[in-house]
Amino acid sequence: MNGCSRQNPDNMKRDMDLVRDLLLVIESHPLLDGMRRMQPDEPGDLDITDHSSNEVTYHLNMLIKAGLVEGKITMQMPIISKLTWQGHDFLDSIRDPVIWRETMEGAKKAGGFSLELLGALAKGLIKKKIEEHTGVQL
Repeated sequence: MNGCSRQNPDNMKRDMDLVRDLLLVIESHPLLDGMRRMQPDEPGDLDITDHSSNEVTYHLNMLIKAGLVEGKITMQMPIISKLTWQGHDFLDSIRDPVIWRETMEGAKKAGGFSLELLGALAKGLIKKKIEEHTGVQL
């Protein structure tokens, strides 16, 4: 299945768990080192098995537009090459599964969030964790 959309992207909702999964895959994928480019044919090419091609295409396009992934938007799956510095920073703040769960719980309790707020919340939780483990006030 290619990335041609049967579902209107305007009706698609942002899935932050998928965003996190995509960032983790892109960071660790051996072909996505910034020296090469990849245009996945299907979500399975990125080890994503629980989302449709439309969902993955939509979210990859959003990651490119947000500046988290270097790539090119196309009519099918986008061409991607690596995480950007901003993408690495955001991923580093949400990498830990416990921090991620607490971040999403906090965002849901607040009733809304943006990418920037999620990153800030995750960084705040990491800061708290570092202070608890080291006794050093940051």
